[in-house]
Amino acid sequence: MAIEDSAPGNASRNIVKSAAAFRTISEVAEDLDVLPHVLRFWETKFSQVRPMKRAGGRRYYRPEDVALLRQIRGLLHKDGYTIKGVQRLLRDGGGKLPTAESTPFQEALIADRSAEVMQSGNPKPVDRIELIEILDELKELRRMLTDARGC
Repeated sequence: MAIEDSAPGNASRNIVKSAAAFRTISEVAEDLDVLPHVLRFWETKFSQVRPMKRAGGRRYYRPEDVALLRQIRGLLHKDGYTIKGVQRLLRDGGGKLPTAESTPFQEALIADRSAEVMQSGNPKPVDRIELIEILDELKELRRMLTDARGC
């Protein structure tokens, strides 16, 4: 572990850890530019994120946890996914999210759906569960818009 002084004569120091080192919730929150309570909330929504907990409940995130959280943050904050949408991605990906090198999720869905239509001659009807999930996402979007407007 290397230590870098942030300023000459300053008592505060930045610790540079190896890529394989475990990280505290504060370190991960700072790295991802989110608040620690957001990480704790995401743990409740994404069962794939399982930091190691020591005595007293102190969390230590593995490098793979940090990588997954970075992907989740990107999908939620940059790509506009909802929590349910990211959960669906994780469920459909067997607990893993699509990587930049893989086919984007939407394109894969379109390709699958197109193949179904070509084979059957007509689109597969949308089932009730899918409609409920869409409705939940729309309600979440409405809530977010309402909060943003301050109404």
